[in-house]
Amino acid sequence: MPRIRHTTLACSPGCTVEATLELFGGKWKALILYHLFEDGVLRFGELRRRLPNVTQRMLTNQLRELEADGLVSRTVFPEVPPHVEYALTDLGKTLKPVIQALKTWGDRYAHSLQRNKAGD
Repeated sequence: MPRIRHTTLACSPGCTVEATLELFGGKWKALILYHLFEDGVLRFGELRRRLPNVTQRMLTNQLRELEADGLVSRTVFPEVPPHVEYALTDLGKTLKPVIQALKTWGDRYAHSLQRNKAGD
């Protein structure tokens, strides 16, 4: 499915939020970014181990989209077997506070769910 791209970000007050969510929205992109923030450079297999529920095809597609959007760089080393590493670009690194805020909110939410469940 082709991705919708805005030609201008002056379309509505929330347009920039929508455009930002398009960059790392979905189930896997934010998690890929999170692991790259935590670990720096990761090989494809390392990302697969950190995301055991993602299929190889989905991970490949998500990495390609992140690369096309300029958030992740892909370095191929001319070896056999192929050695490919993924890292955040300078632009990708600017999303760190956003990803950290999502994690912080998620940690608090999970804690409140546990507290509420324990109080039942």
